[in-house]
Amino acid sequence: MKIALLGYGRMGKTIEQIAIKRGHTIVLTVDKEDTQYDITKTDVAIDFSIPAVAFKNISNCINHNVPVISGTTGWLDDYDKAVDLCTQKNGAFIYASNFSLGVNIFFELNKNLAKMLSALKQYDVSMEEVHHTQKLDAPSGTAISLANDIIEVHPEYNKWALETEADATISIISKRIEDVPGTHVVNYKSEVDTISIEHTAHNRQDFALGAVIAAEWLIGKTGVFTMNDVLDL
Repeated sequence: MKIALLGYGRMGKTIEQIAIKRGHTIVLTVDKEDTQYDITKTDVAIDFSIPAVAFKNISNCINHNVPVISGTTGWLDDYDKAVDLCTQKNGAFIYASNFSLGVNIFFELNKNLAKMLSALKQYDVSMEEVHHTQKLDAPSGTAISLANDIIEVHPEYNKWALETEADATISIISKRIEDVPGTHVVNYKSEVDTISIEHTAHNRQDFALGAVIAAEWLIGKTGVFTMNDVLDL
């Protein structure tokens, strides 16, 4: 499989290492805001760029019939446009706020816990996420996904907010600490106890592996998919 890496920072370099180990070839690397590149020589593109150029990268791939995986967060105001373009062009596209296999299992645990506690009004929900200081967006895309999944099934909550406590609002605390790959904690706190679930990444390997597995899975398909489709969750 010939892979284009759109975004060649630490995550891009980790994806490159894993892809080569799995027998693939990196034929194109694009760093940061470069939009002048030939995407047509690739079988699939993996986008871990920056919010300002993510939609341009994704659109370029779809317009040239190149399946594209995106793990860039902070650009989702244009997500529906990407979906519409993919549908119009009969393309193939996966976006995930987090490609880690473990995090996607964590997503399912979070949904199930929210359902179980949705009728118990004594528990207040809050979240905390910690990432490295180079992360550009806050809260993380993963934290937003976790919060939105809770909102879908929990009648007491209809929005999330960054470090803000208010009625019907899930408060998300974001911290930036040097060399932290990613930690996410969901807390249900009452006067008598606290129930918490936590995912802690020790390195970027699982994120990168999940992105490569998603790229392998997407080849030959058309449509807009999620990691639930890839992992059959």
